[in-house]
Amino acid sequence: MKKPVIAIDGYSSTGKSSISKVIADKLGLIHLDTGALYRGVTWFALQHCKDENGLIDLNLLFSSLDKIQLEFKNNDGELVLYLNQNDISKEIRSNEVSDNVSLVAKQKEVRDFLLQSQRSLADKGGIIMDGRDIGTVVLPNADFKFFLTASIDERTKRRYHELLSLDIEANEQQVKENLIERDKIDSEREIAPLRKAEDAIVIDNTKLSKKETIEAILAYIQKI
Repeated sequence: MKKPVIAIDGYSSTGKSSISKVIADKLGLIHLDTGALYRGVTWFALQHCKDENGLIDLNLLFSSLDKIQLEFKNNDGELVLYLNQNDISKEIRSNEVSDNVSLVAKQKEVRDFLLQSQRSLADKGGIIMDGRDIGTVVLPNADFKFFLTASIDERTKRRYHELLSLDIEANEQQVKENLIERDKIDSEREIAPLRKAEDAIVIDNTKLSKKETIEAILAYIQKI
C-alpha cells in the first residue's frame, strides 16, 4: 500500500519543520523541509550575487541558478541540506538569510527552479513536506493537508530561543519585526502566496506544546 503524502503549511516559527520531522519518524516517511531549499538559494545569493550596494542582484541570481545544486543527505538519521557538496544547515538559519529569504522565495524564477524537484520527490508517496505553498501549489493532491498558525508573540518567543540555541546573536524585538515583515511579504506576494488550502485542517498551536500539536495531527491522520 502506498504511503501517504502529507503537506504542512503555515507561518514562520509555528514548528512546521520540527513537527514534520517527528511525524515522519513515527509514520516511516521522508521529511522534506522546503523552506530550507529557499534558504539555501538565498545563502548562495548572499555569497555570490550581491550588487555594489551589498544587496542581492536578482537578475544575477536568476542567471546563476544552474550553478546551484541542493540536496538533502542523511546524517545519522537526519536530512541535512548541502549546497554544492557543502553542509549549510547552520548558515541558512542566520539572521542575514532570514532577512532576505522572503524576497528570494517570491521570485517566480526561483520557485519554478525548485518546484519540479519537490514534486518528483513526492511521486512515489511516503513523504511529508512543510512550507508555505505545499498544499496549494506544490502538492495540491496531497493525501493530508494541515495549516499551522500561532500568535505573533508566541512565534517571536520560539524564534528568539531557536536563534540563541544556535549561538546566533538576536534581539527579540527585531525578531518580531522580521516575522511580521515576512508574514506580510509571504501573504501578499503574487507568486504562490502563503494561504490555507481549502481542504486543509487548521491547527492553532499558540497554547499547544510541540507534543500536543503532533498528537493532534496524528489523531487526524490515523482516524481516516
